Amino acid sequence: MSNTAILGIAAAALASAALIFALLALLTMRKLRVGQLTVLADGKADLIDFAVSLQARIDDLHKTVDEIASALTRVDKRFDGALSNVALVRYDAYGDRGGQQSATVAMLDSARSGIVLSAIQGRDYARIYVKELDRGNCAITLSPEEEEAIRRAMAR
Repeated sequence: MSNTAILGIAAAALASAALIFALLALLTMRKLRVGQLTVLADGKADLIDFAVSLQARIDDLHKTVDEIASALTRVDKRFDGALSNVALVRYDAYGDRGGQQSATVAMLDSARSGIVLSAIQGRDYARIYVKELDRGNCAITLSPEEEEAIRRAMAR
């Protein structure tokens, strides 16, 4: 056989191998593209576009989480300032004669600020006293019943 014939046969074999390799690469690329289209169901052109859009959505999610955390902080501050600790103490202001008609109500926030309202009932009169508390301090001396109402309110 001549050198030209051998070279032609080798070239044909090499071309056949290259064609088989190209077909295998085409099938592999087709499988990859099917997998990519499964991941990219929203119509993005490729994985890079998908990654960019995914990062933008993650950034939006972080922004939303920060806004929610800020709102919760504001709600916590408002709740701490609310009169959320309330207690009622009933008692006889004048021994055993009143039938526990007197009462003291403590209405406080979480910092022990608020008011203490006392209604003293006698046989022929009633008196109402209001005392303001600022962080547990009162400018006017508290009665034992008022102190008990404050203690009960803060124990809740």
